[in-house]
Amino acid sequence: MSTTRAVCTEPLEVGSDIAGEPYSISVLKEGYSLAQPDGSTRADGTISLLQGPKIILVDTGGPWDRDFLLDQLKKKGLDPGDINIVVGTHGHSDHIGNLGLFPEATLVVGCDMSQGDRYLPNQLAEGRPHPIDDHVSILPTPGHTGRDVSVLVTGTSVGVVLVAGDLFENSADEDTWRELSENPAVQEVSRQGALRTADVIIPGHGPPFRVRRHPIKGI
Repeated sequence: MSTTRAVCTEPLEVGSDIAGEPYSISVLKEGYSLAQPDGSTRADGTISLLQGPKIILVDTGGPWDRDFLLDQLKKKGLDPGDINIVVGTHGHSDHIGNLGLFPEATLVVGCDMSQGDRYLPNQLAEGRPHPIDDHVSILPTPGHTGRDVSVLVTGTSVGVVLVAGDLFENSADEDTWRELSENPAVQEVSRQGALRTADVIIPGHGPPFRVRRHPIKGI
């Protein structure tokens, strides 16, 4: 008798702040993607803040979010100089439009990691995670582009959280993510890995959602 697991998702009903020890997570801006009548799309990426031993910003929104982002950080008692690490999950403008606000931070954009003009060796491009500490890791999750990364956080009140960028557009993106993907086959592998690992996923263009895994017995 073998056992497999069916996966379903459901809304996360804890608001925009997730408590944790040692890291808490705040969704500073919930991303969106809205088709327009003229065939264009209005889109902006989710912006998330991790506060703990290090202060980590995951995605910065588009350049039009500059004042909004500064205001949200101020509400948390933070200035740009307080941010230790900025992770851009991939190189699209609605996710990395405000990197210039954080010249003192370590910047991770896809698989590139830099401090000022000094680029640091890492193995993200070879498919290996990059640990920040015992509770936060940067994971390579390619497919949407060739160099996507996500941020995995343990020790939160809702379990393991994956800040996923556009690995997931939203909780109900099954009919849409493939058309936006540079490599759907690779992204599918990344998505399935995330669904096996994370209890909560923060997607690139929608609210956080829970992942439920239910055992199914088979022969």
